Amino acid sequence: MTPLSADSRPRLARKARLRTDRLTGETLLLYPEHGLVLNASAAAIVRLCDGRSAGDIAAELAAPLADILDFLAALGDRGLVTT
Repeated sequence: MTPLSADSRPRLARKARLRTDRLTGETLLLYPEHGLVLNASAAAIVRLCDGRSAGDIAAELAAPLADILDFLAALGDRGLVTT
């Protein structure tokens, strides 16, 4: 994955799906044979990975850009987010 910047436009990878567990209400990021339970902050970030820039995501969430970029890079390392 290319290095992320404020201008990067992250999207969920084709293999990843964001779902809400019907029983627990937890937000899940599902991908082949695996899944991640996301906390509220992570879920908010992933929901905004619709092509808007990382800078816009940080501004919308009033979160530090560096934190957003670190989280997106971690997902990118797993192949769950593309830019």
